[in-house]
Order: sequence, then structure tokens, then C-alpha cells
Amino acid sequence: MGAGLSESVDVVVVDDDFLVVKVHTRFVESVPGFRVVATAASGQAALDAVREHDPHLVLLDVHLPDMTGIEVLRRLRAEGAEVGVLMVTAAREVEQVRAARSSGAFGYLVKPFGQQDLAARLEDFRIELQRLDEVDVEAADQSDIDAIFAGGAGGVAAGPVLPKGLSAATAELVLAAARDAQDLSASECAEQVGLSRVTARRYLEHFVGTGALEGRQQYGRVGRPERRYRPAR
Repeated sequence: MGAGLSESVDVVVVDDDFLVVKVHTRFVESVPGFRVVATAASGQAALDAVREHDPHLVLLDVHLPDMTGIEVLRRLRAEGAEVGVLMVTAAREVEQVRAARSSGAFGYLVKPFGQQDLAARLEDFRIELQRLDEVDVEAADQSDIDAIFAGGAGGVAAGPVLPKGLSAATAELVLAAARDAQDLSASECAEQVGLSRVTARRYLEHFVGTGALEGRQQYGRVGRPERRYRPAR
């Protein structure tokens, strides 16, 4: 990461909506050990803030007035910045998620989210920093390396291994869509996330199996039965 782990984890919050910046700043600083050292409302301001403050983590929106958050992330990596990047955005397109993952984002959190959702990601990031600090990189064995990669750096979501053919990035989008809607069908989920209905149902049924969602049969608008999904109670 950009700086070694100290008494606090320094964060830069990037969003072009000043109200969102205030909310996210409050969320971050409600987590013990985290502090916001700078905010930015554009991609260039974000790059400047990282250069000036050398933070551990950037909360980065995708939609910015001068460049995309993905471009900001790629420029940071091109400059050799090892700062962690957590995408926090309303953008749900699978292409954006894949681009964030391949460009080295630590995670991808879909707006709107609550303080607890962000706090969980921040704690994951803190664990990742601790792992990196504790390992002697010149003498790391395979178990040390596996522990570092298990932390989720460059990934989108930490969690159980998904069935073959399902991706973590898409799974996160599907679960976020289900939680946002509180009640939706596979067809509705497919339309929101950009999948086929069959593929969307595979993800939804996976989350039913893990207990994250509930599935139930009911009659649709044209009198035909359809399976609908909602967050587990």
C-alpha cells in the first residue's frame, strides 16, 4: 500500500457530490482507526490528493466530471501508487466491475449502502494491511503469500468460493440488486445487471442456498407462477 500501517488508516474520499462526500466521510470516521485526510470532487483532484497525502485507501466513485474513476485507478497504478482503492459507486455495469478488478481495485461497493456495509469493507482492508506488514517479503513462504492473496486485494468481494461458472464480481452485483429491490424475479434481476434470465437465476439460487436470499413461488402479473427473491429475514 502507499504507506505502512500506523496508528490510523488514512483515507481519501472521492465523489463529485459534496453531500455524498460528507456522508462517506462520516461513515469512515465512525470506524475506529480510520480517518479521512482529504476529499476530492474530480479525478485530477483525486490524483493530486493521493500524491500529497500518500493515503492507505481511496474511496473512489466511477462517475467523475473530468475522467472516470477507472481511469483514475489506472493512472495511479501507472504511477506506481500502491494505495488501496475501494470503488464506491452506483455504476452496476459488469464491464465497470471487471475493469475495476483487472485494474487492481481492492473492492467494489454499490451505492446506496449503509455504514455497516462500508465498515465491513474497511475492516477487510485493515486486515489486508496487517497481513502485508507482518510478512517478511524477502523470506515469505507459500502460506504467507496465500494469506496475503486471501485478503482480497484486487478482488471485488471476499467470501465463500462460488460454484464453477459464477464470478465474484457478478455475484456481488446480483446480491446488491436483490437487496436494493427487496423483492425481484430472475427476469428483473437479469435486466438490472445485464445478464440472461437463466444466468441471473443461477446466481440468485446460489444465494438462496447460502442463506443470503429467500426464494418463493408466487403468481406474476399474467397469472403465471414465478419465483421471486428477497433478502433473508
